[in-house]
Amino acid sequence: MSHDLSFDVVIVGAGIVGAACAYHATLAGLSVCVVDRGPLAAGTTSAGEGNLLVSDKEPGPELDLALLSNALWRSMADVPVCGTTFGARAELDPKGGLIVAASAATLPALAELAERQAAAGVEAEPVAADGLRDHEPNLADGLAGGFRYPQDMQVQPMLATALLLRLARDAGAVTLLGESVTGFARDGVRVTGVRTSRRAVAAGAVVNCAGTWAAEVAAHAGVRVPVAPRRGFVLVTEPLPRVVRHKVYLADYVADVASDSAALQSSPVVEGTPSGTVLIGATRERVGFDRAWSPDAIRRLAAGAVRLFPFLADVVALRAYRGFRPYCPDHLPIIGPDPRAPGLWHACGHEGAGIGLSAATGRLIAQSLRGEATDLPLHPFRPERFDEVSA
Repeated sequence: MSHDLSFDVVIVGAGIVGAACAYHATLAGLSVCVVDRGPLAAGTTSAGEGNLLVSDKEPGPELDLALLSNALWRSMADVPVCGTTFGARAELDPKGGLIVAASAATLPALAELAERQAAAGVEAEPVAADGLRDHEPNLADGLAGGFRYPQDMQVQPMLATALLLRLARDAGAVTLLGESVTGFARDGVRVTGVRTSRRAVAAGAVVNCAGTWAAEVAAHAGVRVPVAPRRGFVLVTEPLPRVVRHKVYLADYVADVASDSAALQSSPVVEGTPSGTVLIGATRERVGFDRAWSPDAIRRLAAGAVRLFPFLADVVALRAYRGFRPYCPDHLPIIGPDPRAPGLWHACGHEGAGIGLSAATGRLIAQSLRGEATDLPLHPFRPERFDEVSA
């Protein structure tokens, strides 16, 4: 086994969160190695829709993280990469979001949420029922109104991951793909590197960006992070003209995101992509790593989409795919150093928001690794908080 590699930071996981951590760490002048047991973006990232949202979050630490991330994504748009810009290559689309109320009874709660979000820095524009089709001409009849969120964006997550890692490699980062982390090197209680299936890699710090497998990685250091998989399905239609302009969803989606239920939940989420396909979500259920297809989930997706956009009843669904969101019980990610295992940092547990939150997560991790003041306080995201609750 080789023992000749040494870095400031080893990042475990080559999904979008790991890629963002690698990018920001190299920007901060740190030497970086990214390790993953598979290819890049092979886990949750490959099953994501690419949402960069502020509209679906209640005011609080996660929304603060989303707003910081939104600004960082926008700043990435013009970064040169691969002969063009990051925004163009990664299909960064500032299309905005549109949340609609199915009935007049649900509109007051949506308006109250928008008001609280606006106080936290979110742009939320009310849209009357008779104005919805000015934004989305193909919406169904009878909707009660809604709010438009111009800050919401979308990115192609696998492209974004590949580009972030390309930029990190251009700055000197090394990637070791196809190598499982089998344990940590230790100096007393301190984590000083990783052991993989092929070699030992020394590091001043290790960052756990292993997504739904973050608990397994943390266990190598004898610490607990309660990250569990939450399965979701997405339908993909045949390519169409740009018939859906925004990310459009019913207000029920916000409640589903915040739910603790393990049972199957679904609420319609529909959005077009630059390639012309329409992505249809969203379902959530906690069934472990069961990859079985759920006809019930697929039926719910199709019915919900047609409820919002009746024309979709005549459109061909090309395929469906599923993935596992890294779920935390309090719906907040785990970001920062772990005092239970000095030398170990975590950046995991983002559930369905990891693509959107990855930019800010990477920046905060890099600042923390450098011992700098972070743009946002890390206390709400601290890894040991679950031990405090159970104590």
